[in-house]
Amino acid sequence: MYSMFDLLFETPSYRPIYVISDSEMKELKKNQHQEELDEITTQKVRLEDAFKAQLKHLEEREKEVKKQLKVLSVSKDK
Repeated sequence: MYSMFDLLFETPSYRPIYVISDSEMKELKKNQHQEELDEITTQKVRLEDAFKAQLKHLEEREKEVKKQLKVLSVSKDK
């Protein structure tokens, strides 16, 4: 069984601290923003491609359904 005393000395109560210059911080932020922008651009392209594929599928299905309706209308008139 552990006592509070054991827990106090076994687990460090600190986290490492890194000190960087202002220019390094600006560069880090710039890189993070660029990565985010790249990801946004990639997602937009994927979404546009998916939208175009879905639109094409719906247009083809629309043509098929219209064709079937025509056939049914012609056969009904006879």
